[in-house]
Amino acid sequence: MKQQKPTLTSTFEQAVATARALTGEGAAPRIAVALSGGLDSSALLHLAHAYAQQHELTLCAFHMHHGLSPNADAWLAHCEQQCAALNVSFDARRIQLQEQKKSGTEAAARKARYAALGALCHEHGVPLLLTAHHQDDQAETVLLQLLRGSGPAGLSGMDAANTAAGLLQNGQLVMARPLLQASRKQLEAYAAASGVSHIHDESNDDPRYARNALRHTVMPALEQHFPGFQERFARSAQHAQSATRLLTELAEQDLAATRDGDQLDISKLRALSQDRAYNLLRHWFATRGYSMPSTAWLAEMLAQLLEAKYDAQLLVTHPDCHVRRYRDRLHLTPKLEDLDGTREDQFDDKPGTSFVWNGEAELAFPAYGGVLYFEPAEEGLDADWLRAQKLLIEFRRGGEKLKLAPNRSTRPVKYHYQALNIPAWERGRLPVVKSPSQLLFAAGIGMDCHHVGSGAGRIRLRWQAV
Repeated sequence: MKQQKPTLTSTFEQAVATARALTGEGAAPRIAVALSGGLDSSALLHLAHAYAQQHELTLCAFHMHHGLSPNADAWLAHCEQQCAALNVSFDARRIQLQEQKKSGTEAAARKARYAALGALCHEHGVPLLLTAHHQDDQAETVLLQLLRGSGPAGLSGMDAANTAAGLLQNGQLVMARPLLQASRKQLEAYAAASGVSHIHDESNDDPRYARNALRHTVMPALEQHFPGFQERFARSAQHAQSATRLLTELAEQDLAATRDGDQLDISKLRALSQDRAYNLLRHWFATRGYSMPSTAWLAEMLAQLLEAKYDAQLLVTHPDCHVRRYRDRLHLTPKLEDLDGTREDQFDDKPGTSFVWNGEAELAFPAYGGVLYFEPAEEGLDADWLRAQKLLIEFRRGGEKLKLAPNRSTRPVKYHYQALNIPAWERGRLPVVKSPSQLLFAAGIGMDCHHVGSGAGRIRLRWQAV
């Protein structure tokens, strides 16, 4: 018996059922659609409306008003009217684009759109968001990534469903694309048969945008010479997704074998083949939430890291972080703003910040990037003596010495940092506290023992960066 070809409705219902399973048990019986008002999302709205009624779910529709088109107000009104006619809960957000020069209008709009959609889902208690991406969109995505020289991850195209935490900033939210196996022709036929009203976004006709250029020039030529290519592109994307999953499994194994706390052991990284090292590093960047480095940048970084001497303090700058090497360990450190208390010349004669302790439990020092705590302790500084001192907080000038215990030698602060394996870039943000005659405390190390005693009314200092 010949198997019946799935319909648009059956394909949609199966995809939504699979996505709902990802939201977990106890998820609210609510779903939402991202509604632009165009043909694709309007067809999605009607399919979701029928599904929600059948399964007794609350359906919401969310519209993004970018303000880029003179017709934007009319589109918002159209979407609101369509939802009112279907008795679907409607909400909209007016969003402003950021970082257009850096990422381009398309990328900026996408980032703002998903952030707003995530916020709306959170506000309305929606665990599952549906978008109208379809098979033709998948083919365009794969082709765009191919033209950009992307690897397997890029050529994987769009997932049928994922948590999309990086885009939606809501780890509990599942985003699904239940039309990913449907063609645009199917959606057009459904809209015509169902009398679905929709708007036309004139920006989709602008060939200055890469996706539009493909849609109106390249894709028609491919369709003419390779009918049904979209389905084959989608199949290739599935193969790339499978390969990506295998690469991720290998990267997780290599990361577990190479990791030393939050760092990577350079000697173990060196033992990997170049391809495995690249795969591991890309995965490591992804787990830290940093953007994916290019192959050329990755190759240059790896060469510098592996060729440097054991004691080299190497720094490579990534757009999102700093890549550093210290004592044969690889560190990813955030890019931090300079602190006001930092001096270009640490040997100048300018003082740090003078202060007097009046019994406070803590004192904030924003110029030094943290809070100084004064905590009662069995061993520490005499509280009355400490109140009488004119204290000074500053960053190291060089030459400071600290004695941690009576039975231990007085050592330079630099020696203590080295013994505690504190990297040089962290030392520059750790202040010291002094009395007029003595170094009392060094952040990251501890108290000098010269004024430390036992008994009641003793105070220990502790520094906490913020």
